[in-house]
Amino acid sequence: MSDPDRAIWDGMLRHLRAQHPSLCRQWFEEIEPLGIESGTLFLRVHSNVHRDYLRRQGAEPFTEALQTVSGALLSVRFLGPDDEMIVTGSQLSRPGTTAPLLPDSLVINPDYDFSSFVVGPGNRYTHAAAVAVANSPGTSYNPLFIHGRVGLGKTHLLQAICLRVKEQNPGAVIQYLACEAFVAHYTEAIRTGQMSEFRHMFRDVDVLVIDDIHFLAARERSQEEFFHTFNTLYQAHKQIVLSSDAKPQDIPDLEERLVSRFQWGVVTQIEPPDYETRVAILKSKASQRGLDMPDDVANHIAARVENNIRELEGAITKLQLHSAVEGRPIDLSVARAALGEPVAAVSGGPTIQMIIEAVTDFYSVRLTDLQSKRRQRSIALPRQVCMYLARQHTRHSLEEIGGYFGGRDHTTVMHAVRTVGEKRQESSEFDLVLQSLETKVQGRRG
Repeated sequence: MSDPDRAIWDGMLRHLRAQHPSLCRQWFEEIEPLGIESGTLFLRVHSNVHRDYLRRQGAEPFTEALQTVSGALLSVRFLGPDDEMIVTGSQLSRPGTTAPLLPDSLVINPDYDFSSFVVGPGNRYTHAAAVAVANSPGTSYNPLFIHGRVGLGKTHLLQAICLRVKEQNPGAVIQYLACEAFVAHYTEAIRTGQMSEFRHMFRDVDVLVIDDIHFLAARERSQEEFFHTFNTLYQAHKQIVLSSDAKPQDIPDLEERLVSRFQWGVVTQIEPPDYETRVAILKSKASQRGLDMPDDVANHIAARVENNIRELEGAITKLQLHSAVEGRPIDLSVARAALGEPVAAVSGGPTIQMIIEAVTDFYSVRLTDLQSKRRQRSIALPRQVCMYLARQHTRHSLEEIGGYFGGRDHTTVMHAVRTVGEKRQESSEFDLVLQSLETKVQGRRG
């Protein structure tokens, strides 16, 4: 690709790491930029799983990064290893792609393979059963029923099974979805008279993976349909994998015949990770994101976060954001701030200048940009964040705040405060960015 296109891609990676740290992974470095053609930047990834994951999870942030860095209205297209890039005018032909996913199918995260699953005392047996099922679907442990509290790794193992089956047999038909989606498809099939299509969708498969099967509770007609689906697959020696927050006999209002069938294979529980396992999980998750996490930081977080793996991942995201906002490498003091541990109080309150310095550093913009009339998102958002923080943490009036940013009136400031407040409620990642900026501003006081 040309040098300008390469510069754009490098800038996109920097933007993604700064603005979307929880999305970024170490394997982003392996993405091959093919160049910009007819208003589209083509990016090739090394597997169809990575391609499908980015199409579902990365389209918006990648496009935002491209438009911010290039300053042009461009789009992003992800290609798998065998997808061809044929451009005629503005049309793209993509032969070799796989069939589209179901609208409600769950996206498979390429990070969730067996190699990245940290084995410990609380999940060793479940992991071994999952590996056995993935290596020989339909022949051992059928069905495999995994249960445990939220955030302990059930979904990771379900997706690892799917990835291993596809790796060993690319032509295998896998249906992986949440139980709510199964019920919704069934209800819609009844309404539209498409039961034949519904049954083909779920019975003509090699592997059926259903997350949160306890959602079937108290749904008599859905239980009846799943009972027949289960029997069809089992008799054909097709693999069934189920997850739940409770073991079969403890799921309320679940028919006894389903409880019995769920117990035909292996029922296994995942328990919370112990301290040593939590440390290993933190190091593994940080490595996936390309972060260098010192041992003392991992030890400290593992001692503070005990409930589940999702909370450990949340702690890494907070740590990553605080490090980015502060412009400092990850260390114990950054970790303590990220976890919200109390810091020594200092006198005085933040000034608008302190807020501007923190925001412009983080978003890589200039004060002159914020004071200009430019309305690009890359400028408008930092401007609104400054106004929001100034309103929340200083005693300046709306008119005074507007005056700092190009003489804007009080209604513009009110709109900015409302917009940022709503975005903060809707996006946990954006809320973490604001928390980190607030911490940085507080640290500059005095």
